[in-house]
Amino acid sequence: MSTAAMLHPEVETLAPATLRSLQEARWTEQWRYVRTSSVFYRRKLSGWLDRALTLDELQELPLTEKDELRLSQEADYPLGDYVACAEGRVVRLHRTSGTTGRPLILANSRRDAEIVAEVGGRSMWASGLRPSDRVVHCLNYCMWTGGFTDHTTLEAAGATVLPFGVGNTRQLIDAILDLKITAISCTPSYPALLESVLRQHYPGLQPADLGLKLGLFGGEAGLDNAEFRAQMEARWGFKVRNANFGLSEVMSILGGQTDWTTDLLFHAGDVVFAEILDPATLQRLPIREGTVGELVCTHLCKECQPLVRYRTRDVVTVTGTEPGPDGRTAWRFRVSGRTDDMFNVRGINVFPSAVRAAIESLPALSSGHFRIVLRGPGPYDRVELRAEAAAGLAPADWEAAARRLEIAVRKRAGASALVEMVPFEFYERTDGKTQWVEKH
Repeated sequence: MSTAAMLHPEVETLAPATLRSLQEARWTEQWRYVRTSSVFYRRKLSGWLDRALTLDELQELPLTEKDELRLSQEADYPLGDYVACAEGRVVRLHRTSGTTGRPLILANSRRDAEIVAEVGGRSMWASGLRPSDRVVHCLNYCMWTGGFTDHTTLEAAGATVLPFGVGNTRQLIDAILDLKITAISCTPSYPALLESVLRQHYPGLQPADLGLKLGLFGGEAGLDNAEFRAQMEARWGFKVRNANFGLSEVMSILGGQTDWTTDLLFHAGDVVFAEILDPATLQRLPIREGTVGELVCTHLCKECQPLVRYRTRDVVTVTGTEPGPDGRTAWRFRVSGRTDDMFNVRGINVFPSAVRAAIESLPALSSGHFRIVLRGPGPYDRVELRAEAAAGLAPADWEAAARRLEIAVRKRAGASALVEMVPFEFYERTDGKTQWVEKH
């Protein structure tokens, strides 16, 4: 691993006990900083301010909710009173995507931004990106962190980056061919838009003809689905990597895949302390193989907007803790879904990601594009959804296809389903995040 590509590559191979010592040392300093510099946490954690808490004692503290941060910013706009540094140290502002409520404004100091880029660079390197690569970055260059910030993670891995963004898809295809681009960074659903443009405007040119060798994906679920991954690799001829798991409020990238596992590695252990909590009791669970719970994050090195026990709402399953064949010691996990996306069908909690895996498991019947239709507040009697027919599937076969898809949903999600088939390309292909749920 080249030290030119990452500032501190040795962190990736630290023994667990050594990493824990580093985390404790950094938390001691971070806790001193938070309780003296953050008005928000001085108020919220007033009963603990005179204590020098260890990371084990951290679980005594209350959790931090996203709505608390939103209220903090509404009362003290734009940064909120949980900002802990002088305004002169802020060098960059972003905001969350704002899918629910007013977007959060995210502030970073120069040091914050360097840490974010480095940890993201670890993920990109682990996914296979190298200085010899030319990578086109196709996430929106707006205030959302996915554009510019993730661009910096690609550069941290040493690659040559083409900052393309979204839109002008024909120009993108021409640029990939002309500049001999070898990798693409985008959402998992974005290649479907490129395929549509290829069919319309480049007759005879197949996705694999573009010459891409590596696909770096993030921003959406779906890559845990082996069938979806295999289909994309077969069409495009590139290696598929989920390189970009993170949360804008915590860190743009926390985890990603490598070539020896399709699980995610937690790359941020030296700067973010992770807890996994029982979803029912909110008690801390051990990080060991088989543990399932909600991921909660605490910053160990954060200047502008440090967070303590922040609820990510992501439900994860720990899949391994032993060192990998490349010496990386990060624990591994899969993401089941988000607690705020979950809906209930006759007592069964259903994640949209499980429904997506079911639809994508039958590519001969469906294109993989669908929408879950939620009518009213729930709970619901069944999973109601519309699924696009596969290209070339005759309308006479749609009813049989719908029944098979219903069976697949029941097997994957554990709940009964009602599927309505719609024509191929019924849903517009998007260059941003695809919303899989429609609420009526």
